[in-house]
Amino acid sequence: MPYESEYTVFMRDMLKQHPEWAEDQLVGRALLWDKKIDLAEQQSLRESKEANRPYPYDVNFEKL
Repeated sequence: MPYESEYTVFMRDMLKQHPEWAEDQLVGRALLWDKKIDLAEQQSLRESKEANRPYPYDVNFEKL
């Protein structure tokens, strides 16, 4: 039998006792991770970014 951590065993048992948690997990994931990406908006944001300024503590640094 392969090794399973105490946490894995605990979570497996808790999910057996509370099967409704699986749906809650999917809802939580959808809130934060499962998003549609607008590629045109991403491209626009990339193009509109201001260029990085040179290192401000350089002795030869000139303020813009």
